[in-house]
Amino acid sequence: MNILVTGGAGFIGSSVIRHIINNTDNEVCNIDKLTYAGNLESLVDIDQNARYQFQQLDICNAQALEDVFDHFKPDLVMHLAAESHVDRSIDGPAEFITTNIVGTYTLLEVARQYWQGLRETDKSRFRFHHISTDEVYGDLAETDALFVESTPYAPSSPYSASKASADHLVRAWGRTYGLPIIITNCSNNYGPYHFPEKLIPLVILNALDNSALPIYGKGDQIRDWLFVEDHARALYKVVTEGKVGETYNIGGHNEKQNIEVVSIICQILDRKQPRADGAKYESLIRFVKDRPGHDLRYAIDASKMANELGWTPIETFESGIEKTITWYLENLAWCRRVQDGSYQRKRLGVHHES
Repeated sequence: MNILVTGGAGFIGSSVIRHIINNTDNEVCNIDKLTYAGNLESLVDIDQNARYQFQQLDICNAQALEDVFDHFKPDLVMHLAAESHVDRSIDGPAEFITTNIVGTYTLLEVARQYWQGLRETDKSRFRFHHISTDEVYGDLAETDALFVESTPYAPSSPYSASKASADHLVRAWGRTYGLPIIITNCSNNYGPYHFPEKLIPLVILNALDNSALPIYGKGDQIRDWLFVEDHARALYKVVTEGKVGETYNIGGHNEKQNIEVVSIICQILDRKQPRADGAKYESLIRFVKDRPGHDLRYAIDASKMANELGWTPIETFESGIEKTITWYLENLAWCRRVQDGSYQRKRLGVHHES
């Protein structure tokens, strides 16, 4: 099959592409605008593969999208392109509205027109898979409940509101036009090639620099952590085996408070790369003013994925975080090129997001 992946130079997108190229015979076309979070260095292992191609374009550019659809002729679309950083959405929501809502609308329209022009045999196997987030469901504070596929939407940030809007558009194109859509909502991802402004890589790299480890509020926010390679397996299974019109929640079954995550990272680093002065990395922890509208708890019920598609995560948080820290220790050059902006020839700010 020909699989079109949007946002394939991002953290999750690049993991999906590596999974497809390394484990299937399918062809992949990666389209990415290459904003600050898009990094083609995450794909160096497969970028010379004959079944892989890359096109730099903005998903808001309908003509450029039409050209890609006409030439590549995708059987499956996996839509991951998005602005995804909560802090950035608070500081500047306009880009999130443009990319996540207008961009998704533009992609849907181009995909619909392409799909309607296919022969019936090709039409029947086409799928539009929209990859979303558990943040569209809002906050699970003061409850032991889990997010299920029918949980009402209650987004808290400009980021999650823009993703919720995109989800609604995708469902509408399925209902109104019959476009064969599937939606997945995932919990917090972590793993190799994670952009260093996110919580786990930021803590790892700050610790190695003997810099402060900033934690919002009391650090009692709870997230369900999903190893990115487990997520990539799940996404491929959904787009190839999932039922049209369905939503699937993907989680790691690993609820942890942010302070607990940071402490685990510090303890592993104490063992793997002790500080020169003998001090513990946890002494670098600093509590900072909480984020506006910060959700306290997210937690996914992924039983539908297990029961209907036979997917469960392979990694526990303990095994996944060990692999992640080892990868960062062995790939510090990649991290430094992101931190200093040399991977895209401009300086990047570092923001904390959980």
